Amino acid sequence: MGDERVKAEALQILGLFQVLPRLVVFDLDYTLWPFYCECRSKRESPSLYRHAKGIVCALKEKGVDMAIASRSPTPDIATAFIGKLELQPMFVTQEIFSSWTHKTEHFQKIQRKTGVPYKSMLFFDDEDRNIESVSKMGVTSVLVENGLNLDMFKLGLSNFASNVAATQDK
Repeated sequence: MGDERVKAEALQILGLFQVLPRLVVFDLDYTLWPFYCECRSKRESPSLYRHAKGIVCALKEKGVDMAIASRSPTPDIATAFIGKLELQPMFVTQEIFSSWTHKTEHFQKIQRKTGVPYKSMLFFDDEDRNIESVSKMGVTSVLVENGLNLDMFKLGLSNFASNVAATQDK
């Protein structure tokens, strides 16, 4: 499925939900792309998971802000790959640094920079421990098994809508 078809389908999925996140945050390694940055060289040409670009483009078109939260020990390679993939202008902020805090530090910085409350964020990552720690902060978090795809995207938006509805009922 090409980027444009994925984007069209992602836009349809976005249209199903009354409430959208104010900020969608993505991990990089094994979430947007199928490798670890530290195992690659800056000279290489990176590739994304099949649905990733279309989903990111749909969010951008819909006016939903996006950010990166990556615990990469090689932020220079990650940043170079984001540039090569022409994703740089898609993100309002990028927190790419090595850390032992399971991304809580990344999210504190993202929250300070954007002013978006944790409960208004949706996060996609491939590691359980990051999902657990960030969920405790109030962020709707989705574990992706084989990278970001349309099914995971829809699940994330659905979980986000449920969490918003649950907090409004209280």
